[in-house]
Amino acid sequence: MTADQTLALLAEHAGIVPEFRDMQGETRVTSPDTQRALLTANGIECGSDALTRQSLKAIGAAADPQDILLESNCAATIPTSFSGEWVLHDDETGGAVAKGTSQKSIAFPPLQSGIYALSHVETGDQQTVLIAPKRLAKLREMTGSARLAGLTLALYSVQSERNTGRGDFHDLAQLAQISGQAKLGFLGINPVHNMGYADTQSFSPYSPSHRGFLNTDYIALDHIPGLKESRKSDIILAGYNGEFARLRSAESVLYHPHKTAHRASLEQLFQVFVTDAPASIKAQFERFATINGDPLQVFATYEANSETHGPDWRVWEANAKMHLNAERIAFHKWLQWVADYQLGHAQTLAQTAGMALGLYLDLAVGPRRDGAESWCEQNTIATGVSVGAPPDHLSPEGQNWNLAAFAPRKLKSARYGPLRRILAQTMRHAGVIRIDHVLGLARSFWIPDNGAPGTYIKQPLESLLAVIKIEAERHKTVVIGEDLGLVPDGFRKALRQHGIYGYSVLQYEKTKSGAFRNPKSAHEQVLSCFATHDTPTVKGFETGRDIDWWTKLEWVTEPAARKAKTARRKDVQALGKFSKQQSFSAKIYDALAHSPSAMVATQLDDILGQTEAQNLPGTIDQHPNWRRKYATPINALAAHPALTEFTDIMATAGRLSPPQNEDSAHED
Repeated sequence: MTADQTLALLAEHAGIVPEFRDMQGETRVTSPDTQRALLTANGIECGSDALTRQSLKAIGAAADPQDILLESNCAATIPTSFSGEWVLHDDETGGAVAKGTSQKSIAFPPLQSGIYALSHVETGDQQTVLIAPKRLAKLREMTGSARLAGLTLALYSVQSERNTGRGDFHDLAQLAQISGQAKLGFLGINPVHNMGYADTQSFSPYSPSHRGFLNTDYIALDHIPGLKESRKSDIILAGYNGEFARLRSAESVLYHPHKTAHRASLEQLFQVFVTDAPASIKAQFERFATINGDPLQVFATYEANSETHGPDWRVWEANAKMHLNAERIAFHKWLQWVADYQLGHAQTLAQTAGMALGLYLDLAVGPRRDGAESWCEQNTIATGVSVGAPPDHLSPEGQNWNLAAFAPRKLKSARYGPLRRILAQTMRHAGVIRIDHVLGLARSFWIPDNGAPGTYIKQPLESLLAVIKIEAERHKTVVIGEDLGLVPDGFRKALRQHGIYGYSVLQYEKTKSGAFRNPKSAHEQVLSCFATHDTPTVKGFETGRDIDWWTKLEWVTEPAARKAKTARRKDVQALGKFSKQQSFSAKIYDALAHSPSAMVATQLDDILGQTEAQNLPGTIDQHPNWRRKYATPINALAAHPALTEFTDIMATAGRLSPPQNEDSAHED
């Protein structure tokens, strides 16, 4: 066997695909340089031919033990290759839940959903046991309604008379009440993952510092628990009134100035909390810190260090003194508690207002490579690669997201603990979550730092789905998988069998001939919408605003733009035929409302008739991504005629709460 053949065989063992087909149907072969980079990222040595042979021999001689997947609350007997005593421990508590003696098989009693460690007493070997429900509950089983409608929005864009220049968690609570009064089933927002306390440059919500903790820039300064009646906190906030008024009046979100003033306020408010907050409130904070234990301690340590050494841990000196100042670590724990408290309050208000699901939160693909998650979870993060996407309809040139990825072998050895914690954080205060780029559960596109072309690496799909189901069942959360792009055969069907909902964007729903699919032919187990943060809004699509941007950025020539505008007018006409409503936006709402899709959502951007999109993929500074503010403040939203038009259309289709006659609605 040649060196390249040995390398290719080792790569195959590690799940690195030898080739794949791109959007144009062209076969792309994985190069040896790419194979080496991805193997190294996964913790497999291949720096020389000798090391490659040794790694292949080691993998062949001692293959990684396979995860054991069982259905919860069902007894099961599985074959095993060993004889002797065994013990099953709950991975979360460490307690033994079952034990016995194997004679080439193990009989498990019925057990609750969870992650367990099976220990072979004589050898010390362990296997991960994932016990999960066969499938997640359907929407009707969760809420009593088979079809719901909801609103999605960019929280940072929200304007109110009291916020500090960008939307915050109290704004979210108010929006939840408005949505509940409008009888909507859910309210979706952009990811609210932690962005890094010391980082002043990053603001894309899809490039977080840590997905397992919250973005404290969304803390409502005037609603911090324990300080509501504090005269000292009032004086502190009064001192920043001028700056926050300036930030509120700005046409777009001014991230750096906002963070500077907001952070300075929090520093002072923490000192007031320490000295003046009631003992009962302080006890709540202490319980939060205790429950979240080591992961919160490590995260807070990173945040404290980032203040001293900078937000990019990769340039920290190896011998740099770690910041162990107890007060600074306590401060960062406190920030997370306040953010968690306020987000939880918003979900409570959503449910109290009658929303069937309440908050709909987004889980980003991965963290920034320089951020907290990559530092805290170094034992499971892939090294020397970035997550991205091959060329597809969203980006013909492909995309490098500069995000970190979990290495499959490393994550498996950690019994999926880091992923489980991230899922739990996202689901904790959500009735529904959307997993961005859910295709990554089956295969992830890694781009090496060495300049070699990117390729796919397979993921332990069934195990990852089991972890998701375990946490979703525990938190009573509906799960949506954003399944756009190059979807492997059978992938969507597999997700549905596990109870995960798909994601359908009407402007992409076309047949091979280029005709739009009638929304009435949509699958029931999806959330349907017209637009996302990465696409033209309804108004932007109708007017061809995205094509205007292509021309402005010289992505297309003037003749090509004119041709695209002509094609767009035909698309608008074709979509308009799906409904007898008058305006284009009403036609879109009506077509989606009468589809069989379990969930239908529209963006606040579309309710307000905004032409510009929140983000233009492929740009950073050329387009004002993630900075646009809504023209209408919260206090004018409840009575906005466009919101009334939307809810009226949804009510006619039987999508509002309480549900109307759903059987007749399905017949539309």
